[in-house]
Amino acid sequence: MLYLGRGTSYPIAMEGALKLKEISYIHAEGYAAGELKHGPIALIDENMPVIVIAPHDRFFEKTVSNMQEVAARGGRIIFITDERGAAASDLSTMATIVLPDVDEVIQPMIFTLPIQLLAYHTAVFMGTDVDQPRNLAKSVTVE
Repeated sequence: MLYLGRGTSYPIAMEGALKLKEISYIHAEGYAAGELKHGPIALIDENMPVIVIAPHDRFFEKTVSNMQEVAARGGRIIFITDERGAAASDLSTMATIVLPDVDEVIQPMIFTLPIQLLAYHTAVFMGTDVDQPRNLAKSVTVE
């Protein structure tokens, strides 16, 4: 699974991939959306889910352009955006999660919620133990 984001959405994409790996054991990678053509695009086909995190901000149009590249290759897009972003995009997606329009300062907190829930519900569906992931300690035990 690929997670894409630009600006403050890029660390959210990396966090989403990390959480999915940690508790569901599905391989996932978070990428800066602008780096899509530098390798990850080769992985995209009809079997590749791609989570696109794109609030309607100064990066929105460029991120939508990346979504078009994913769609052209048959990638299954889960689009996480806000109300303005949902209204501005006409791309067909597997799913669109629409969050409320909020100030740019708190967008990262709001946009982190659905990626955390996606990882959680995926892990529960797969039957993994979300409270005690394998090979993961709750605190650092080795230096």
